[in-house]
Amino acid sequence: MAYLNFASLQGSPIDAPVDVAVAPRTHTGLSALEWQVVAIAQHDRLSSLEKPGKLSTALGMIFGGQRPNPELADTRLEALRRLAVLAWHKGYAVPRAAIRAFHDAGFTTDQYETLLASISRGRAALNQGLRA
Repeated sequence: MAYLNFASLQGSPIDAPVDVAVAPRTHTGLSALEWQVVAIAQHDRLSSLEKPGKLSTALGMIFGGQRPNPELADTRLEALRRLAVLAWHKGYAVPRAAIRAFHDAGFTTDQYETLLASISRGRAALNQGLRA
């Protein structure tokens, strides 16, 4: 069987005009690991965002208790967890300091909106399940 190279007959590729060129798309989603952090945050209490007091620490040392959800070692994921916990409990009424920490950790505004929209849908589904 013979091979014919038709590339030379087609000429050079046509460049797209500047006004048609596609703008680079910003990353609006979260990685699989980040979505896992959001899912885990659904079951965290608001008290998991606070530092344990002296009495709590002392009782934990005496009785061997441990905080159920210690802070995550990765500061980026911890900022995500903190915002997700607040969003699961308070919806869109997230304190500005948490939003600022979320952005300081390197997340974008589009990712913030994607996260809150997803959690809002999750909260609505949970509320529908409770009413049924």
